[in-house]
Amino acid sequence: MILVVSGIFSKSSTGRDFVTRGEAMVSEENQFFVGGKWQEFANIARLPVVDPASEQVVGQISAGDAHHVDLAVAAARRAFPAFSQSSVLERLALLGRMHSLLMERAETFAEALVMEMGAAISFARASQVPFAAEHIRVQMEILEEYRFVTVDGRTATAKEPIGVCALITPWNWPLYQITAKVAPAIAAGCTVVLKPSELSPYSALLFAQLMHDAGVPPGVFNLVNGTGEAVGAALASHPDVDMISITGSTRAGVLVAQAAAPTVKRVVQELGGKSPNILLDDADFREAVAKGVLAGMRNVGQSCSAPTRMLVPADRLEEVEELASATASAIRVGAPLDPATDMGPIANRAQFERVQVMIQAGIDDGAKLLCGGLSRPAGLDRGFFTQPTIFSRVTSDMRIAREEIFGPVLSIMPYKDEEEAISIANDTVYGLGAHVQSSDPERARRVALRIRAGQVHINYPAWDGAAAFGGYKRSGNGREYGVYGLEEYLETKSILGY
Repeated sequence: MILVVSGIFSKSSTGRDFVTRGEAMVSEENQFFVGGKWQEFANIARLPVVDPASEQVVGQISAGDAHHVDLAVAAARRAFPAFSQSSVLERLALLGRMHSLLMERAETFAEALVMEMGAAISFARASQVPFAAEHIRVQMEILEEYRFVTVDGRTATAKEPIGVCALITPWNWPLYQITAKVAPAIAAGCTVVLKPSELSPYSALLFAQLMHDAGVPPGVFNLVNGTGEAVGAALASHPDVDMISITGSTRAGVLVAQAAAPTVKRVVQELGGKSPNILLDDADFREAVAKGVLAGMRNVGQSCSAPTRMLVPADRLEEVEELASATASAIRVGAPLDPATDMGPIANRAQFERVQVMIQAGIDDGAKLLCGGLSRPAGLDRGFFTQPTIFSRVTSDMRIAREEIFGPVLSIMPYKDEEEAISIANDTVYGLGAHVQSSDPERARRVALRIRAGQVHINYPAWDGAAAFGGYKRSGNGREYGVYGLEEYLETKSILGY
């Protein structure tokens, strides 16, 4: 597999050329990674890849179908008996090689993320790539200590790899979500078929080459590109897939679960969110508001757990509005390869148009527009760039308070007391993430325990790659990251009379 960009080449350990930077990308598109090698298929449909900063087509990828899924699943099935019996030391060594190669190629991956989904290069370098590497490191740490067999009296409990795992990953954190799924699957002893988003596929192609160069046994890791309707549906319904993990929209998660139901496979879903950020009246508002705006707009607001509903005491509303507007106005939107850029474009046209529709909905519903709004920022006449936008005086019946926007749009919602704040926070069909800000740790903990969400952050803590991540309600089922993510890829066997 060859990726050629602007005439600049990087060599893999196998001598293959791969690059991710420049104004144009050409690739050997009609290849998938199946059975330990790149396989070429004739007469295959193509899908365009668009640079969101320029709106130009920069390459094409193959569009797989059920036939290609059958080949990949068969390769994974053949590889499973041997790999499932591999030793912990062998799997640790493989994970270690994966981690080392990812760190060595960090800049290549960062530049791929800029091209495929518009991440600001500074953000790709500081978050997207190192957090992806951390998922691998965390699984190594857990695997060293994990007890796959425990004994209580005459009964043993064994944790065994579940089998062939289909992994469907999104366009907003493309590399990060790949490692969040592949690393625990490998640690568990499972074999994998990966379907990355067709909208941001280049980091996945680079990752497949990384897996080859890391010496993954043939068939343990496979990649098939394509759409959810074709490749995703075929994986979800495939009788030889034992487990499927999807990160995506709630709608996509429902479709996968429906397709998987007849074969009774395990389904893990990390789906949408509409996360609240409660600023209690004793919080440090100058710090809490500024950090809350930046958290909500991180990755251009394209994070399922982004705290996009800021709940504030009604008698502090004007103060919050002023602080929030000042923070948003200082965000530098521009060319993602410019190191001074804080925020690049929305990742694709469909999402750009969705964000514009939702901004208009906020205006139509009577929310107070503090800053930002419709159209691109001044001076940017092409690309899917969006103004950082803040609405205030938002009520729970407005669309911008109820629907996931997935863009740099924040809703400020006033509350009269702590009870109402908790009620507003829980007044959503989602339950993925939440934040609480308070100078009183006990009070913050008490409120956090009452929020119906899978992960709650108190006073903007550092990211923890070992903390369980997943949702209540329509935000999904199952958990990722750390030991909780590992155990999704394991079956439980009781052996009596052991």
